[in-house]
Amino acid sequence: MTDRHDLTATLPWMREGTALLLGVADRLTETDLRAPSDLPGWTRAHVIGHVARNAEALVRLATWARTGVATPMYADREQRATEIESSAALPPDVLREQLKSTAAELDDALAALGSATWRTEVKSALGRTIPAAEIPWMRVREVWLHAVDLAAGTTFSDLPALLIDTLLDDVTTTLSTRPGCPPVRLTPTDRARTWQFGPPTAQAPDVIRAPATELLAWTTGRATRTEPVTLPAWL
Repeated sequence: MTDRHDLTATLPWMREGTALLLGVADRLTETDLRAPSDLPGWTRAHVIGHVARNAEALVRLATWARTGVATPMYADREQRATEIESSAALPPDVLREQLKSTAAELDDALAALGSATWRTEVKSALGRTIPAAEIPWMRVREVWLHAVDLAAGTTFSDLPALLIDTLLDDVTTTLSTRPGCPPVRLTPTDRARTWQFGPPTAQAPDVIRAPATELLAWTTGRATRTEPVTLPAWL
């Protein structure tokens, strides 16, 4: 199991996922960008604009950790939504450049953190108190999953196996705290371990077997399954 605060794992994953996403974005034509993504209601331009704005938001958290001055990711949800809409309307070259430049700014902001500041507590957009060491992991989720959401050839099978496992750790931990999360045991057909959802209960959990990539797609809300089990939303 990889700790989400293990910078020796998360920083390389962040950079690898960023390179993947930039490569996908560079291949998209203007027509491609205006076409629907795999996220309901969003074009591919919305996805790319969101990832660019997310980098800026995470720079604010890194700045908070470094300076001690509270700088939230977003003022509110309305600000976030407005920024995504305006970004999606940008010319393709501008949008791609912003995706690249904001990713570089985030890399620089994280490089400025030292051993003490990585432990500084900040707040996520949902108000959760986290150490700054979780910022790279937050970005890992964004770049890899949204590369898949662009529906431009990247799939969950392109994710490193250990990253898939760590994402399943994250989803399991998060959803198990949500009201109404059913008891579910994920049994990947290509792994030697299982994942358990829901609070401890005497009720026997539903067991779902499938390759780990399919289970990750389902638990992150990016695929459906025929089993009569409904999980809460993850992020």
